[in-house]
Amino acid sequence: MAAISNGESRLPTAKQDSLDANGFPIIERRNTHSELLNNHMDREDVEEDAHERRRSIVGKEQHDRLADMSNAVRCMLKSVGENPDREGLLKTPERAAKAFMFFTKGYEDSISDVINGAIFREDTDEMVVVKNIEIFSLCEHHLVPFYGKVAVGYLPTQKVLGLSKIARLVEVFARRLQVQERLTKQIAHAITEAVNPSGVGVVIEAQHMCMMMRGVQKSSSKTITSTMLGVFRDDPKTREEFLTFTKS
Repeated sequence: MAAISNGESRLPTAKQDSLDANGFPIIERRNTHSELLNNHMDREDVEEDAHERRRSIVGKEQHDRLADMSNAVRCMLKSVGENPDREGLLKTPERAAKAFMFFTKGYEDSISDVINGAIFREDTDEMVVVKNIEIFSLCEHHLVPFYGKVAVGYLPTQKVLGLSKIARLVEVFARRLQVQERLTKQIAHAITEAVNPSGVGVVIEAQHMCMMMRGVQKSSSKTITSTMLGVFRDDPKTREEFLTFTKS
């Protein structure tokens, strides 16, 4: 049934042991290379269209949020006795809104996207410490900044996290409205969920503008918070080793 040329079948082949109800061989149709390629391209087109629709929706949402925040800033300027239409303030509402969206961009980030598969199997159980990670965050009580440095340490159990991902995890939680105590715990628990280590330690030392430029106005004050999980909490020697690294 098949025409043969140069040893290659030009027509679909039949299974020798497969017959239809009339006793004729059932023909197996094989997709040609061009058909497979077209199918693949069709799937890519559908996925690209879906991505484009999502981007369009996200873009509209961001535009609406920017407009709402710009109007809010304009109202604030009026409330303090300023003229938002004078030259120096004409673009201030939009600039301030864009800045605030950047300061809080951590709400749009997911931990899985930030880690992006950067978890590696390694036969090591020695402490890993990344310190002097700079943070800038906003106090959720007064919407003014606090800033400082973070030290993160963990004891791996056959899995390690890409070093840059530790700093990125810190950034995700810092770029939200925060209190320092919660920020410290969130970083520690995120590391635990990512690589399931035998222990995690996080220390943050920060200065809070809400204490420096208002209220008690103590410009030299610093706040230190820590979270210890697993052996970092249970074993004093492990905890002391970590704290020594953070101070050296």
